[in-house]
Amino acid sequence: MKNRVIFAALAAILSSSAWAVQGTIVANDSEKKGDIRYRARDKMYLVTVQRKGGSPIEIELNADDVTDIQVPKPKDFDKAVEMVQKGQGVAAIGILQKVVVDYKKLIWDLPAGRYLVEAYLQANNPQKAYEAAQGIIRDDKKAAWQGDLAPAYWQALLRLGKQQQLEGLISKAAASGDRRSSCAALVLRGDMILADGGDGQDNLRKALTDGYLRAARMYGDEECKEGRSDAMLKAAKCFDKLGWAERAEILRSQARMQ
Repeated sequence: MKNRVIFAALAAILSSSAWAVQGTIVANDSEKKGDIRYRARDKMYLVTVQRKGGSPIEIELNADDVTDIQVPKPKDFDKAVEMVQKGQGVAAIGILQKVVVDYKKLIWDLPAGRYLVEAYLQANNPQKAYEAAQGIIRDDKKAAWQGDLAPAYWQALLRLGKQQQLEGLISKAAASGDRRSSCAALVLRGDMILADGGDGQDNLRKALTDGYLRAARMYGDEECKEGRSDAMLKAAKCFDKLGWAERAEILRSQARMQ
């Protein structure tokens, strides 16, 4: 199933006859290296291979026979991710847009869409964040409630006031069996409680018990590390506002150790 998702993503990048990417493709236990593109009308991969001492030849491979594809990471991708992680998403938007557009969904192991959405959120542009996420979700509906993109997409929906849509996605995430998505859904539940009711003491306690602390305590596995750390940091802010500075600092220390 994972390979089919990978190849569907690659089909999108290579669907134009003008676009090809240098890489390695494996089909029928045979490995080919060269310029790879995808011909959508008949679901064929085309690989232009340079022969030793001869002119290049183009090999056609049926998409169903392809078992692996390896392509290089886009230039400056790691730099852009680091910017977003440091809260400097505004400066990363141009790079991430180029990755998402030029590579046209060639992102199965590069969550470029997620970081582009986060960059727009850091730029205080939730509408652009929403539109960027929708471009990916149109091709993969489950991305709205599972995987790397979902939590960033939910934040865009929250800022745009799309509460009903958000509630539905949280329910799907909780029922999906995907622990990372379920953890992120609890964190978002805390965010929604605060967005709806403000920073009153009762509301802060509700955000802690129904959202942040539940996520931190229930999801101790490795795959939930990022969501758990986020939950701890947001819980610490609530404790600060409640005047419980010692508990807040304990949580921040625990988040740093994740």
